[in-house]
Amino acid sequence: MAIFGMITPTVAVILLVIALILFGPGKLPQIGKGLGKSIKDFKSEVNMESEDSKVADKQASDSDHKEEA
Repeated sequence: MAIFGMITPTVAVILLVIALILFGPGKLPQIGKGLGKSIKDFKSEVNMESEDSKVADKQASDSDHKEEA
C-alpha cells in the first residue's frame, strides 16, 4: 500500500522526465523559478498574517486590561 505524500526518487525521476517532454529543457528553469517564487510569497504572506493577528490579539488584551483598571 502506497503512502500518499511520499515521493520516492523513482517517482521524482519519472515526473522530471514527463516535465521535460511536456515543457522542454528551456522552459523548466522558468517554471521552477516561478514555482519557487510563488511558494516564497505564500510563506511570507502567511507569516505576515500570523504576525498581524498576534499584534491584534495583543492590542485587544491591552485594551481589556486598561478597561479593568
